[in-house]
Amino acid sequence: NTTPKRWTVFMLEILGHRLEANRALCPETSRLLDRVPNLIQAFISILEPGKSVPEHEGPYRGYLRYHLGVRVPARNPPKLVVNGQDYVWKEGEAVLFDDSWPHAVVNHSEELRAVLIVDVRRPMPLVADLCNRFITDVVARHTYGRSVARKAEAFASARGAKRPMAA
Repeated sequence: NTTPKRWTVFMLEILGHRLEANRALCPETSRLLDRVPNLIQAFISILEPGKSVPEHEGPYRGYLRYHLGVRVPARNPPKLVVNGQDYVWKEGEAVLFDDSWPHAVVNHSEELRAVLIVDVRRPMPLVADLCNRFITDVVARHTYGRSVARKAEAFASARGAKRPMAA
């Protein structure tokens, strides 16, 4: 972490596990997510003012990441830097990128930033797609997905589904 501020994640779905308590707080967003083909995970990423995220790479090339600006400070808006290319978020606008590329968030704003993040299965040729589906739908769903969903559900129960989960 590059700053002492918080990066909060409000999980809606991960690898087929739907977090119903959280989804109930975002019914319209959840309804729209239900129509997204090849959805892997969806969550709202919230950065406190001044919180940046150091450069990192996603763990797996089998998906693409979609960011939709939900709440973006108008003054000094945060930016996403993907593979050396800057993208400044705007409310209601989106960017799709390869999460396996190096990316970071630079945030010097004085307000909260909220982005809806949706990961979708990467289009691939048939054999690669079948392998990718096996990894996401079978292996990851029953290991990583189940673990994250259980932790998020426990956190939602403990907080009474009133505020997002801290990351």
